[in-house]
Amino acid sequence: MQYSEKVMDHFTNPRNVGEIENADGVGMVGNAKCGDIMKMYLKIEGDVIVDCKFKTFGCGAAIATSSMATELIKGKTIEEALKLTNQVVVEALEGLPPVKVHCSVLAEEAVKTAVADYYTKIGKPVDFVIEKSHDDHDGK
Repeated sequence: MQYSEKVMDHFTNPRNVGEIENADGVGMVGNAKCGDIMKMYLKIEGDVIVDCKFKTFGCGAAIATSSMATELIKGKTIEEALKLTNQVVVEALEGLPPVKVHCSVLAEEAVKTAVADYYTKIGKPVDFVIEKSHDDHDGK
């Protein structure tokens, strides 16, 4: 399997790894069956994601997509972060092997799930859909 240099860079030197204590939004996606689990933490001030961190248990592509997703939403408004699609993550990483594209979908879900958690905490209705790609995922 051939990974781009960008994927390898984000896998070997992931950005924004860790947890944020008292995070404004936390999203956890994935399942143990497929082996990829992502947890995303957001620190939000006003309407801006001032910090985000992640913890991912999974393959190199899962770690790289988590890392890239945090880089893409850090400093952005919530509205901008909600426009993050798995395709944007894949393009930012200069491509992923087809069998690993689901990792980028997980990264998108993790961001949206964390925002949904934030909305719930502040009493704002969650007015967007989170695709749950891994509910019926059959392994690799």
